[in-house]
Amino acid sequence: MQNNKLVVIGLDCASPMLVEQWLDELPNIKKVASKGFRTTYRTCIPPITVPAWAVLLSGKDPGELGIYGFRNRVTNSYNDIWIADATKVKEPRLWDMLDKQGRRSIVVGVPETFPAKKINGVMLTSFLTPDLDANWAYPKEVGAKVLEKFGDYILDARGFRDDDKERIKEDCYALAKNRFDVATYLAQEEEWDFLMLVEMGVDRMHHAFWKYTDPTHKDFEEANQYKDVMKEYYKFVDKKIGELLKVLPEEATIVIMSDHGAKSMDGALCINEWLIQEGYLVLNKYPDKISKFNELDVDWSKTKAWGWGGYYSRIFLNVKDREENGIIEPGGFEKERDELKAKLEAITDDKGNKLSNFIPIPREIYKEVNGDPPDLMGFFGDLAWRAAGTVGHKKVHIFENDTGPDDSVHDWTALFISNKSELKKPTTIFEASELLREVLHVEA
Repeated sequence: MQNNKLVVIGLDCASPMLVEQWLDELPNIKKVASKGFRTTYRTCIPPITVPAWAVLLSGKDPGELGIYGFRNRVTNSYNDIWIADATKVKEPRLWDMLDKQGRRSIVVGVPETFPAKKINGVMLTSFLTPDLDANWAYPKEVGAKVLEKFGDYILDARGFRDDDKERIKEDCYALAKNRFDVATYLAQEEEWDFLMLVEMGVDRMHHAFWKYTDPTHKDFEEANQYKDVMKEYYKFVDKKIGELLKVLPEEATIVIMSDHGAKSMDGALCINEWLIQEGYLVLNKYPDKISKFNELDVDWSKTKAWGWGGYYSRIFLNVKDREENGIIEPGGFEKERDELKAKLEAITDDKGNKLSNFIPIPREIYKEVNGDPPDLMGFFGDLAWRAAGTVGHKKVHIFENDTGPDDSVHDWTALFISNKSELKKPTTIFEASELLREVLHVEA
């Protein structure tokens, strides 16, 4: 397959379960799979858009990248963060590897590409771009052509965690149409060896509409106006995939994939409420309303640990000579960490039932640990329970997302489809990464 062209159609958060369930109504996805294969693979730890796409495109794990999520801790601080944009990805990604061979790439909407940089080809950035006044396109003249032809380059669906479901649905359709139309246009206008787009609307639809579609969700009701809204969206995305496929070379290797899967959310575990309850986090005053961590009045002279919320929890210990007001002696750090890890693993649900909690130590699961890692990572209930970082709930278990309406969480299992039966089916994100490099004949 020397000099073969590779097309990666990224459907952020696309669920293998839903694709299987609706496959007969997704003719273009089904056609690609029938020529080659359809499989699943296990994504990275953590299973989040950032860093998963960067892991796939670099072949490096999150520890090697030093990126543990969208937000990352500024070294040894209590509240300062940095955002994982393109400037934080120090390892070469596929387009960088192709640049060295003088080969051209078209990159559309791939996370962690803002600010756009010079590549041998075209780069239009992703949802982490603040607006179109920022550096969203390289070359700029290609960006200008896109705006002239399509009137807009849509970065994301606005406010997908709110109650305006009709507006969210409209935004997601507009996003998918724009993303695929732009990629289809560039595929015909530009020379390329590698074409990749990431469509974020699938992820946004899951978060907004999962409970209306999934009968296993705790809040599912059989008679609801949005029961088929996610299926119809998948069908629309499949239609847009078909339009793109029509303009691609017959011999091109096609990959349709997600970075992680999705599943029903059972609830959220309030990590800082639990740490307060267990005596690890001490406040001078408990808030009289639900408050973010940086709004709390923490007594650091008595606090041993605190946590971040999100799809998973990042837990930091307050270590002497590391944190400004650290109290845990460095020599006792591992003992404190391991005791906390055991307690986190034993957390139950609201009814006292055992949860499948995964509490890894970054230094034990990654080849390297760069950047600003947490001391522990908390994945609760096999991901069905989010982590909530806010305080003021007066309880450990809540049944909604503390950052806005949300029905789904991420899953370890992601989708991978190719039109080439001779390729080896990947079982992990690292095997998927290796497969893409093999198709393009590049080395990490």
